[in-house]
Amino acid sequence: MNLKTIIEGNDTTAGRVFDLTIQLLIVVSVITFSIETIPNLSESTTRLLSITETFVVSIFTLEYLMRVYVADKKRDYIFSFYGIVDLIAIAPFYLSLGIDLRSFRILRMLRLFRLFKLVRYNSAMRRFTRAFSIAKEEIVIFGVVTIMLLYLSAVGIYYFENEAQPEQFKSIFHSFWWAVATLTTVGYGDVYPVTIGGRVFTFLILMVGLGIVAVPAGLLASALSKARSEEQKEDE
Repeated sequence: MNLKTIIEGNDTTAGRVFDLTIQLLIVVSVITFSIETIPNLSESTTRLLSITETFVVSIFTLEYLMRVYVADKKRDYIFSFYGIVDLIAIAPFYLSLGIDLRSFRILRMLRLFRLFKLVRYNSAMRRFTRAFSIAKEEIVIFGVVTIMLLYLSAVGIYYFENEAQPEQFKSIFHSFWWAVATLTTVGYGDVYPVTIGGRVFTFLILMVGLGIVAVPAGLLASALSKARSEEQKEDE
């Protein structure tokens, strides 16, 4: 049994043990990261968490290097989804970026689908990938239009509300928070218009916001339907 079979395969006992061990360490890492956010931890607890993190990162680093080593096309693995996630899982520990990205390690648990051979879920994930590929042009255009609408919304509410609420709508940049909350129909209510013009403008933005929420869902649903049809044709 070679190293490649253990790391990339799950048909053997050693391969399954390897994968399950990594998944367990991911869970440990996510839990310890969450515990670290608790205020006023004792010095002994902090030291234990630090030791645990060092141990986990050491194993993840060794695993990443082994995956690169056994990969047939190393560049493809490094720049693949899993390759990037694996790198993100260890890079902050060595680079001291000031941004803690350990929570992203939970994405590595997606390998459970492969580990337990959940074919139906693998098919569903492939279908989603195909759907995004089908609708990517529409999604990109929609994203650009959404950014433009956010900017115009921030500009509009700024002109309506700046004089009445100079502290809340100091600038167009300050108005972006209102634009995001309103255009996405979240409506936190911490910043809201008080002028007649501002309220009418808000009503119009809310109507547009309903479309902002609905359009991506419609695009993805249509793409998924097309992807399923293509799969059925391939099976036939």
